[in-house]
Amino acid sequence: MPLEIVIVPCLSDNYAYLLHDAQTGATAVVDAPDAGPIELALGQHRWKLTDILITHHHHDHIGGVEPLRAAHGARVIGAAADAGRLPKLELAVEEGDTIIVGSETARVLDVSGHTMGHIAYFFPDSAAVFTGDSLMALGCGRLFEGDADTMWASLSKLATLPPQTQVYSGHEYTIANGRFAQSVEPDNPALQDRIERVAELRAQGKPTVPARIDEELATNPFLRARLPQVKSALGMENRPDSDVFAEIRQRKDRF
Repeated sequence: MPLEIVIVPCLSDNYAYLLHDAQTGATAVVDAPDAGPIELALGQHRWKLTDILITHHHHDHIGGVEPLRAAHGARVIGAAADAGRLPKLELAVEEGDTIIVGSETARVLDVSGHTMGHIAYFFPDSAAVFTGDSLMALGCGRLFEGDADTMWASLSKLATLPPQTQVYSGHEYTIANGRFAQSVEPDNPALQDRIERVAELRAQGKPTVPARIDEELATNPFLRARLPQVKSALGMENRPDSDVFAEIRQRKDRF
């Protein structure tokens, strides 16, 4: 049985995600920007937190970890490579490791680039991947620590997940990301359709996440750097994919 996933808005534009296994009663949270909204959601569902899954060390993803650990005795899981910058870990993991939440097993992916040591959690039975600030809806995270080659490799890895996989990312940035994506591919009809749907969701106060991998492949310029039409639009027809990605990322930084 797939996990029940609840989106928890936190701070000004962050998301945390509660993952509940009805079979065992286990409940995990992916990232903990702020303990208050997460505690409220747990109380509304009458769930007890058993696990805290961290994607990376930035404070807007770990600020609520210690209060939640103290309140619930939850197991904290994060990247071994980044353990020195994370709250104390009960379980330190790396690429290829698996973790268990209730009765479901997730695979750990190294998706460094936004930060080094950034990880994602892929739950194949629930067709869900939790990507933090690596792959985002219509975008990707800034390269604060990694270089373009590193981030392109991480995004390419996520792009190979099954097309129906739902991408749960860390922020509500989709409207701004869509405006930039239009500047790269103004004639992409799938992108225009998605931008309209995103605007409708936000007008209703609804999240624009998750989004499927196949939708990201059709509309997200950072995943489309390999495509001839995107290279041509940028005047980079004969350049390596990672160079094209780097150019797109630089343009977004200036946008």
